[in-house]
Amino acid sequence: MTTGPLAGQPPQVPPPEPPFEEPAPHKPGGFRFPSALTILAIVTVAVWILAFVIPSGAYDRNADGAPVEGTYHRVDNGQTFVDRLNDLFLSPVNGLYGIQDAKSGRVGPTMAGELYGSAGVFLFVLAIGAFITVVFATGALDRGIGLLAHRLRERGALLIAGVMTVFSVLGTVEGFAEETLGFYGLIVPLMLALGYDRLVATGTIIVGAGIGVLCSTVNPFATGVASSAAGISLGDGIVLRFVMWVVLTAVSILYVVRYGRRVQRDPSKSLTGFLPGDLEHREAEVRPADGASEASPGAEPPELTRTHKLVLTLLALVFAFMIFSVVPWSSALTGKADATPYGWELGWSFPQLAALFLVAAVLVGVAARLGEAELSSTIIQGAADFISPALVIVLARGVTVIMNNSQITDTVLHSIEGVVKGAPSALFAVIVFIVNLPLAFLIPSTSGHATLAMPILAPLADFAGVSRAVVVTAWQAASGWMNLWVPTTAVTIGGVALAKVGYNKYLRFVTPLLAILFVLICAFVAAGAAFT
Repeated sequence: MTTGPLAGQPPQVPPPEPPFEEPAPHKPGGFRFPSALTILAIVTVAVWILAFVIPSGAYDRNADGAPVEGTYHRVDNGQTFVDRLNDLFLSPVNGLYGIQDAKSGRVGPTMAGELYGSAGVFLFVLAIGAFITVVFATGALDRGIGLLAHRLRERGALLIAGVMTVFSVLGTVEGFAEETLGFYGLIVPLMLALGYDRLVATGTIIVGAGIGVLCSTVNPFATGVASSAAGISLGDGIVLRFVMWVVLTAVSILYVVRYGRRVQRDPSKSLTGFLPGDLEHREAEVRPADGASEASPGAEPPELTRTHKLVLTLLALVFAFMIFSVVPWSSALTGKADATPYGWELGWSFPQLAALFLVAAVLVGVAARLGEAELSSTIIQGAADFISPALVIVLARGVTVIMNNSQITDTVLHSIEGVVKGAPSALFAVIVFIVNLPLAFLIPSTSGHATLAMPILAPLADFAGVSRAVVVTAWQAASGWMNLWVPTTAVTIGGVALAKVGYNKYLRFVTPLLAILFVLICAFVAAGAAFT
């Protein structure tokens, strides 16, 4: 073990961790996993080609538009090659604002009927992107988390639990994931100073936020998009997801704390070891030679100003109001899916929520006194930063338009109807979770995965007699579970790079937790299917 500073000499304080580390340049000729947009473009062409092979068919529909089990029959879609080519060409357009004809069921930009495209979700993603960016521009959230970490710097277990809980809350309500990359420069030195290793810091950040996203309650990028594609309210199934979030967050915190205490007692138990200077963080700053109590790395962070407190209050109120506005309270409180809504229920959906977050972005900017020019540019920049997930949703919806117009969606449903027919509802929910695991690897974007898969999965729930909300929960659990470890996500691979932890070491650390989470998720979705 490294010894402390020599008597009479000042402690050698290691240099602070850099908040970011430039990724290694991509080597020419090496394999690089394609982006979600590229994958969906490939999927679009592949589905278009398959539509020439897969026979067209349809189910009879009930009054709610759901397919009636056992009524599948072959149909002639009447499409010419030019019609199919036009569908491929217009798929992104139809994915945004395609209209479904009430009589023929076909989707196109010039049809008359109901909106089939994802324009509402598209605008909602841009609006919440603008809101989140404005909140970060005030510095309130960063300072709040930094202050929490500093005040708990001498209480290791409480620090881990506090940071993981905050990240998990943000993950479950707004998909807080990539934003965590900016906190490694703060959390890593704090954990080292408390005698932990870099894996503790990595697990605190990745697992903390990841569990929140895995158990999303109202996360617009996961639950919101999936619920929209499944044709249900964002608030449907929120009770199951909330209980699941509480349990899985607690289990994950205990797992990281247990590993951290083992390393704290015996540094040789660390799975990743220590880099030069890591152990000095603890000896020079937390346990100095004279036994005096010294501060953790870095100066005391500034306190929250009135403006910061106001911004954080507005942030909490906005998300609390969003939850209130989308939850079907009559159904949630009575347990009856067809309960008459209370007079005070809002029943909001994506158009109203998009307006809510745009107004909230302006309110936060005014409260923080950003100024007209800065506020305007920040809102525009926020919307621009979120254009990628918004386009992923559009492309994925365009794939379903091709399937709809060629009338192969019901054929795909019929091909797997026999798998769920007669299966216990609990088993069906577990199958939905497992089936989505490989899809989550190929499409790490939760929004794209949901938009692509839910039009198939949701009607299957009707055949199995399971609530569509349970299918949404099983789907997002699969997506979140995979995104805790797959190397196709920037959160994981970028996080281990910033923490200077080998990806293989991180896998050794997280694998037992993944197994525990797998079992718990199966139990939750099975119970949700059996009792709803």
